[in-house]
Amino acid sequence: MTMRWLAALCCLFGLCAVTGCVDEDEFPDTPQGNLDALWRIIDEHYCFLDYKKAEIGLDWDEVHARYSARVDEGMSRTQLFEVLCEMLSELRDGHVNIYTSFNTAREWSWQEDYPSNVSDTLLRRYLGTNYHMSNGMNYRVLDDNIGYVYYPSFGNDIGAGNLDDMLTLFAPCRGLIIDIRGNGGGMLTSAEEFAARFTNQKLLVGYMQHKTGKGHNDFSQMKEQWLEPAKAVRWQKPVVVLTNRGVFSAANEFVKCMKCCPNVTVVGDRTGGGAGMPFSSQLPCGWSIRFSACPIYDRNKQSTEFGIDPDHFVNLTDEDFLRGRDTIIEFARQLLK
Repeated sequence: MTMRWLAALCCLFGLCAVTGCVDEDEFPDTPQGNLDALWRIIDEHYCFLDYKKAEIGLDWDEVHARYSARVDEGMSRTQLFEVLCEMLSELRDGHVNIYTSFNTAREWSWQEDYPSNVSDTLLRRYLGTNYHMSNGMNYRVLDDNIGYVYYPSFGNDIGAGNLDDMLTLFAPCRGLIIDIRGNGGGMLTSAEEFAARFTNQKLLVGYMQHKTGKGHNDFSQMKEQWLEPAKAVRWQKPVVVLTNRGVFSAANEFVKCMKCCPNVTVVGDRTGGGAGMPFSSQLPCGWSIRFSACPIYDRNKQSTEFGIDPDHFVNLTDEDFLRGRDTIIEFARQLLK
């Protein structure tokens, strides 16, 4: 299965996964009814419960008992929202959210509890003012003849022409730095299109599954994910990808693919993860719920939900910052020299 079909297939599976997630008669629009409905949606359709029980000791039954004790029929919607948010935070998943008219529940501990390892001040220093801007990519040739591209989001649908023009500009360079630090994801197709420029052959990059039942371990067989080489300009020289804990979701998948490509080295910090395709459902009160329902794995069939390690762990240092130097970029430049 090529990755370009992944999103479409998961959307199809997602429709099956969330249809009839909660029974409105079984779960009334009360604080306890909404908590029970949310717990049941996650219990039957969330894809990482067994994995997180093994990794972090999550006991979803115990979570239900503990948070049920915190709701009462006299609580306000805001108070209920806070309790439900805290209950979902037990999953430690950035793809799990509650959407209301007054707030959005989000889980950011995957990056909040770690050093950022990126500085806007330093990025402006390296990019300068005379850099190229193209569909979300900012890039230029550094003074040591190394190409540098800062790509903070895969939120836009990247175009083949954008990539052709950028790689053509970098053709005389000795190597290329791709800086995706802080890239929280976006369109999986854009991540795939970019990664496809760094291989000349079809590569097995991972596997995916979908839920087939309500049991925690009810999944389909693993389906292969293949990265097809682009039918356009492809890069043939060394590449260094810069990462930090802010690299999440589609950006995490990009790193997974790039680690399978030749001449690629990953430098920085462990990525933030986010290896579950998200889908949506609704609570009796009308609030929307998003959750991970389609697990994705690397080529060794290992989950990357909690991130991907770089080839070289490098942190920004205070000494370099005061000197106007980005430790991680400079490490990459030395590798390419």
